[in-house]
Amino acid sequence: MKKVVVAAVVVGAAAACGGAAYVVRRRMEKSRKWGKAMGIVKELDEKCATPLGKLRQVADAMAVEMHAGLASEGGSKLKMLISFVDNLPSGDEEGLFYALDLGGTNFRVLRVKLGGTDRGVVQQEFEEVSIPPELMVATSEELFDYIAEALAKFVSTESEGLHPEPNKQRELGFTFSFPVRQTSISSGTLIRWTKGFDIKDAVGKDVVGKLISALERNGVDMRVTALVNDTVGTLAGGRYYNNDVIAAVILGTGTNAAYVERATAIPKWHGPLPKSGEMVINMEWGNFRSSHLPLTEYDVALDEESLNPGEQIYEKMISGLYLGEIVRRVLCKLAEEACFFGDTVPSKLKTSFILSTPHMSAMHHDTSPDLKVVASKLKDVFGISNTSLRARKVIVDICDIIASRGACLSAAGILGILKKLARDTLKQGENQKSVIALDGGLFEHYTKFRDCMEDTLKELLGDEVSETIVIEHSNDGSGIGAALLAASHSQYLAEE
Repeated sequence: MKKVVVAAVVVGAAAACGGAAYVVRRRMEKSRKWGKAMGIVKELDEKCATPLGKLRQVADAMAVEMHAGLASEGGSKLKMLISFVDNLPSGDEEGLFYALDLGGTNFRVLRVKLGGTDRGVVQQEFEEVSIPPELMVATSEELFDYIAEALAKFVSTESEGLHPEPNKQRELGFTFSFPVRQTSISSGTLIRWTKGFDIKDAVGKDVVGKLISALERNGVDMRVTALVNDTVGTLAGGRYYNNDVIAAVILGTGTNAAYVERATAIPKWHGPLPKSGEMVINMEWGNFRSSHLPLTEYDVALDEESLNPGEQIYEKMISGLYLGEIVRRVLCKLAEEACFFGDTVPSKLKTSFILSTPHMSAMHHDTSPDLKVVASKLKDVFGISNTSLRARKVIVDICDIIASRGACLSAAGILGILKKLARDTLKQGENQKSVIALDGGLFEHYTKFRDCMEDTLKELLGDEVSETIVIEHSNDGSGIGAALLAASHSQYLAEE
C-alpha cells in the first residue's frame, strides 16, 4: 500500500513539474514572439524617421524638381503643368454658375450664385455622389454618363431665383483632379489616372470633350468654361477671400499642390505673356520622388502591387488612400512573423485596402483607458477579438509612426514651395504674409495628422518666419473655385 502511495506521489510530482515546465515554455515562447514584434515595430520607427535635417533635404529636393519641371517637358518627376489660369477671381464676379468636382472616390455638383463686389457668394447648394468601384475601372463613357445623370438631376432642382438669365446658357467649372496637360482654360488631355482609377480609353483624350458628349447624351444644356485641377480650384477659392493666398495644397484621398508663379520664370511657356504677369502652376507633386524620402519595405511592396508602379511615390506615402493600407501591411507582418494576433493569421488581414485611413484615424485618436475603439475596429474590420491592451497600444503606436511620417513629409513639401518662391526667409523691410489654402478630408478630419504637419512646418521655418506663413483651411475650395473660374472666364463677359 505504501509503495502505491509513494508511486502516486512521484507521478503527481512529475506531472506538476511537467505542467510547470509547459507554463515556463509558453511564457518563454510568448516573450520571444513579443520581442520579435517589438523588433519589427522598432525597425519601422527607425525607417520612418523624419528628423528636421532629412525634411530640409526633402524640401530642397522639391524646390530643385520644381525648377527642372518648369524648365522643360519631362525635365522632372513633377509635371509642373501650366493651368492657363492667369486671372484669379477678383471678387467682382456675379451670376449663377455650376461646378463639378471630380476628386476621387466621390464627386460633388455645386450651384453658386455670386453677387459681385461686396456681396460675394450669395447662395450655394451642393450634392455629393459616391462613385461605384466598378466605374473606376470601366469605360470613360460609363463613368461620364453616371456623372452627367447626377448633374442633370441636380440641375432639375433649381429653386426660384436660381435660374440662369434669359437666353443665357448655364456655365460650368469642371474640377478634374487627375494629371491633365491643358491646351487652354477649357480643354486638356488626360496624362494618366491616379487614386485607384484605371480607365484606359480616356488617357490621351480631351476630358472636357468626354464630359460634353455625356452632357449632350443626358440632355444637359451646359457649357464648360473652365477646366481646373482641384488644387487650382482651391487656390482660386482661397484667393477670392484672401489676396495673400499664394499656393494651395490638397491632402485627401490623393494629394497635390498648385501655386502662383511669375510668368517670366517659366522657360517652357511659349505664348504671349499674360497681362497679370502671373500663371498658376499645377505641380502634380504626388509624383515627387527623392532619395531622401524614408521609404520602407511596406512602401516598396505597396508600390509594386499598385496600378501604377514607380509612379506617385510621394502620394503613396502621405495621402488618405494609402496610409491605412501601410498600417495593414505592418500588422500583417506582425501576424505572420510574430504571431501578434495568435497562432493563425486572420484571413481578412491579408485583404488589401480593407483598413481605410478613417479606421486608422479612429484608432489613432482613441483616448479611452482600455482603447475600446481600437478593439472595436480590429473586430469590425479584421474579425480579430480578444486582443490585449498591450497589443492595442502597439497598434496605436504604429498608426502614429505612419501618420507622423506622412504629416512631416507634407510639411517638407510646403517648405519646398516656399523656398521656390523665396518666402522661406524674411526680407528686410518687408512684412509679407504668405497664405497656403489647404483642403481635403485627410487634413480636415485627421486631427493628429493636421497638428503634426502644422507644428513641423513651424519648426522647419523657425519662429520669426513662421509668423508670416499661414495655413488656412479652404473648405470645399476646389468646388467653389471651379465655379469662380467659370465666372471669371464666362463666355458672356465680352458682351458686357
